Amino acid sequence: MAPELLDSVEREVYVPAPADRVWRVLTADEHIQAWYAFGGAEMDLRPGGALRFRWDEHGEFHGRAELVEAPFRFSFRLAKDPDVPPGRGDSTLIEFNLTPEGPGTRVIVAETGIGGLDVSAEEKARHAEYAGMAWTTALEELAAIAAASHA
Repeated sequence: MAPELLDSVEREVYVPAPADRVWRVLTADEHIQAWYAFGGAEMDLRPGGALRFRWDEHGEFHGRAELVEAPFRFSFRLAKDPDVPPGRGDSTLIEFNLTPEGPGTRVIVAETGIGGLDVSAEEKARHAEYAGMAWTTALEELAAIAAASHA
């Protein structure tokens, strides 16, 4: 039986912290290293700006900022393979939306374009499965850091 093809993965979390603090944890290089790119990160936070995320076990992945609307929206294109720039057929779009909710912030992340990757259906299914797990864990870490810090 063929794997189910998903074009997108969406996760959300409530963070008991104001949107401006969540934004700083989401976008500051030193915070990104704690919740997402454990080997380090460098982000040029302007549309078209270069992004780099590193993991010791996976390598360095390149991205490009698409939309930056502090402190509520941020999106970037991320290459699926290390050491290559993001392009059509080999990258997905990652979108973060932050919405004030009571004393805290609702954070939604969506990774789209999985179906458009130039890989086999099995690889697309693996990418979607891994992305779902990775974003769940990353959002939990982001929420814990934002709630506990004075970022």
